[in-house]
Amino acid sequence: MLAAGGVDGVILATPNRLHVAGGQACVAAGLPVLVEKPLATDVASGWRLVAAAEAAGVALLTGHHRRHNPLIAAAKAMLDAGAIGTPVAVQGMFWLGKPDAYFAPDWRRAPGAGPIFLNLIHDIDLMRHLVAEITAVQAVTSNAVRGNPVEDVAVILLEFACGALGTMNVCDAIPAPWSWELTAGENPAYPRTDQACYMIGGSQGALELPSLRLWHQTGPRDWWQPLFTRIAPHPAGDSLLRQIAQFAAVIRGLEVPLVSGREGLRTLAVIEAIKTAAKTGHRVMVDN
Repeated sequence: MLAAGGVDGVILATPNRLHVAGGQACVAAGLPVLVEKPLATDVASGWRLVAAAEAAGVALLTGHHRRHNPLIAAAKAMLDAGAIGTPVAVQGMFWLGKPDAYFAPDWRRAPGAGPIFLNLIHDIDLMRHLVAEITAVQAVTSNAVRGNPVEDVAVILLEFACGALGTMNVCDAIPAPWSWELTAGENPAYPRTDQACYMIGGSQGALELPSLRLWHQTGPRDWWQPLFTRIAPHPAGDSLLRQIAQFAAVIRGLEVPLVSGREGLRTLAVIEAIKTAAKTGHRVMVDN
C-alpha cells in the first residue's frame, strides 16, 4: 500500500507488538501516522520510533482518544483554574467484566496485553494530563481469576510531581459499573451507568468524573460545615471522531498533534514502571 502511493496518512491499529515496525515503515515513507495506544510494548523501542519521526519531521500521534473528549477539556480547564485548589489525592477505578470470547486471540492472553497495557494506560494518560506528571509508582498484580500470563487485577499507588498521591484499582474480571467505558458514554456499545470512575481531591474541593460534579464549601475547610455541589456543563462530542478530525488537520499542516508520539511515550514510561514495580515489589521512579 505504501509503495503504491496515494496515501496521505496512516491509522495504525495493529496488535501492540507490531506498532513500532509499522510506525517506522510509515515514517520511512514520510507519512503522518496515528498509532493506537500503547505506542510500543516497551519504552526503548518506543523511543526509537519517536526519535525516527522527529528526525524525519514526520507527525507521529498516539491514540489516546480520551484527551479529545470535550468533557476532559472542561475538566482540565476547571482544574487549571483552581476549582479544587491544589491537588492532594486521586482515586481511579477500572472495574468491568470482559467476556471469555474477548480472549480468543492469543495476543490478548500474552505479555504485552492485559488490562494494564490495554485499559489502564488510558486512565494513566488522563491522570498525567489532568493532575501532573507521575514521578513514582508501586503496584501489586494477580492473575488468579483466569490464570493467563497477564494480570486480571492490579492495584497501583501513584506519586505526582505536584505532591498529590493517587490509587488506581484495575480489574477486567468483575461485573461492575465503575470504569470510564461504562460511565462516560463515549462508546454506545457499552451500557452506560451513572457512576463515577475518577475522583480528584484538592485543598479546596473535589471533582467527580465523568459527571463533572464539583464538591466544595463556601468558607474555610470545616468538617462541621455543609458541602455544596454543582455540575459543570456537559459539552458533547465524539472523542474518536474528533481524534480523526484532528489527525486530518495535522496531515494538512493546520494543527500540531494533540497527543504526540512523545506524549504517548511518557504515558508508556509510567506503564512500564508499573509493570516493573509489580514484578519486583519495589517503588519505581518514572523516567520522564
